[in-house]
Amino acid sequence: MHQPTTEPRPSIYFDYKIHQPWLPTQHAQDKRQQVAVVGAGPAGLVTALKLAQQGVSCVVLNAELQVSQGSRAIVFTRRSMEILQQVGVADRIAQNGLAWRFGNSFYRGERVFRMEAPHDANDRFPPMTNIQQQFLEEYLLDACNAEPLIELRWGNKVESFTQDDDRVLVEVDTPEGPYTLETEWLVAADGGRSGIRSAMGLQMEGASYEGLFVIADIRIDLPLPTERLAFFDPAWNPGNTILMHREPLGIWRIDYQLPRGETPEQALQPESLRERIDAQLAMIGYAGTPWEMDWSSVYSARALTLPDYVHGRVLFTGDAAHLLPIFGVRGANTAFQDAQSLGWHLASVVKGLADQSLLKNYSAERVGAAREIIEEAGKSTRFMTPPSHGFKLLRDAVLSLSLTQEFVRPLYHWRTSRPHEYSNSSLNSTDDDTARFKAGPAHGAPPRDVQISDNDHLLDHLGSGFNLLYATDSGELPSSLAECIARLRARGVPLKVLAVGANAPVHGADESIADTQGRLRAAYGLSQQGCAYLLRPDQHVCARWLTLDAPRLQAAFDNALAQ
Repeated sequence: MHQPTTEPRPSIYFDYKIHQPWLPTQHAQDKRQQVAVVGAGPAGLVTALKLAQQGVSCVVLNAELQVSQGSRAIVFTRRSMEILQQVGVADRIAQNGLAWRFGNSFYRGERVFRMEAPHDANDRFPPMTNIQQQFLEEYLLDACNAEPLIELRWGNKVESFTQDDDRVLVEVDTPEGPYTLETEWLVAADGGRSGIRSAMGLQMEGASYEGLFVIADIRIDLPLPTERLAFFDPAWNPGNTILMHREPLGIWRIDYQLPRGETPEQALQPESLRERIDAQLAMIGYAGTPWEMDWSSVYSARALTLPDYVHGRVLFTGDAAHLLPIFGVRGANTAFQDAQSLGWHLASVVKGLADQSLLKNYSAERVGAAREIIEEAGKSTRFMTPPSHGFKLLRDAVLSLSLTQEFVRPLYHWRTSRPHEYSNSSLNSTDDDTARFKAGPAHGAPPRDVQISDNDHLLDHLGSGFNLLYATDSGELPSSLAECIARLRARGVPLKVLAVGANAPVHGADESIADTQGRLRAAYGLSQQGCAYLLRPDQHVCARWLTLDAPRLQAAFDNALAQ
């Protein structure tokens, strides 16, 4: 029998809650589930919430009885916050997290590069927000508990599974013994050491780097701003790299690279941790400042992905699908985009709006995103931890020249995670007017948020399904367009129609955005009556027209649902 620990994880700032295990004898015999999600980390929970928004139920299986140990992912990008806004937790993160936009690189005691992430009045969220992963998971769990279509099963460990053409049979162990779960679809969100991936014998593609890093979270009072700090080739750790981030509640994250040949066991010895952390504090001018250890771990930089995220009725997402270097805050931020994409693709299949071929698009788009990230992250990783003597020579030359030569300093840029654009997606409309637009997000791009008025942004108005932005100053939609929309909804297609530019309600539209200052129309190139955008449920653009009519809208939906 599976016996997860009932002792709360140790922490000096987070109160771990022990959840009651889900036991089969306390529940009626299981019916066939629509979806089972394995793993209650960020990827699994966001997937569950996105499925629920589309009207699809799921069970979430988690082997432990509490959220993950340690701060883990701590930096969340603006796009991640926009995704988390969709599932109802962004406000709590913003209230309790630390916003920032500057990153600093130091060499031999001098700041040689300062990164500034773009930010303007249209952005509701800052470029980056720091908060420990335990809090994020707690907020997501609260959202799941408030959703009747999601059932959380704590202390449920997947032991094995089999699949056929229409179901997956999952053998689950619990503190009182095993049971069999039948589900139409199984989502593997069980992390970097995915048991499901291992059981299927799936191999990732990419590169693993030799450099090892220690993560150490300490509580310390440092009068420093919330900015990323990177130190290259410091005297106390020659040839290596150190990163520092401020976290909420007086916690600081210190990541430092280990000398070659040192094992993780050696690195995590208390005396080794204290010696290195004291040396880092001394180097930045805070020698002798008291500090307290909360959590430490060791990681290696890996840039790997499965070549396919769909294997029959088993779907992969998050770290179970790919392992990405943390440089550039790519791990959890990529997982949110995975989950957002998987949620609507899978829900469309479960509800019969599309056949299983639509899931091939999920895999193609997200594998493409992972490979793009791996290419970008590889550049940062090779700079942080050179994989060969040749790369080290190049990196050291940049370090040396940066003291006097301005032109090499941008090479320190850590290529921050950015949302992928599905420019070549098979779901993009083939007969729209995208090439004729002079402004606005193009095919496959995520939405561009716009501040319509004080405390009112475009993303506040988008629904969880498809969204049609339609420029009009008329009192009603054209009748043929309204009839097409009604037919789509009668099929069960989730669609919200936003009339842009009308000062009064528009018959046939769900909501009207007056856009009195013209910001939205200018940002999206909505230059005339009848201009329109179609956004998929993950908010990426799949069609845009200078003049929209019913046949073109129907064709765009047929294409977006792989009909």
